[in-house]
Amino acid sequence: MSDAMIRVPAEVRDRLAVIAEARGTSIRSLVQEFAESTLTEEERRERAERTRAYLAENFGVEVDDEESAVMGRRLREAFARQQSDAG
Repeated sequence: MSDAMIRVPAEVRDRLAVIAEARGTSIRSLVQEFAESTLTEEERRERAERTRAYLAENFGVEVDDEESAVMGRRLREAFARQQSDAG
């Protein structure tokens, strides 16, 4: 694996350094963790389809696009509340 340089504003670099230090890791590891754990739009769609198929097959529950959007919004709102309560 070869390294690549990523240019970011100094403020971003400094913030990444603070986050990495707080986690006891390096900026490189932090960026790698982000890249490995963040799904692309295509990966999210594939995961959603697998989840829908699983729910239908194992629980007899059919989830349509509108229900999926509502559930996604609720999850994002709950996560945002959790983050604001923790901060």
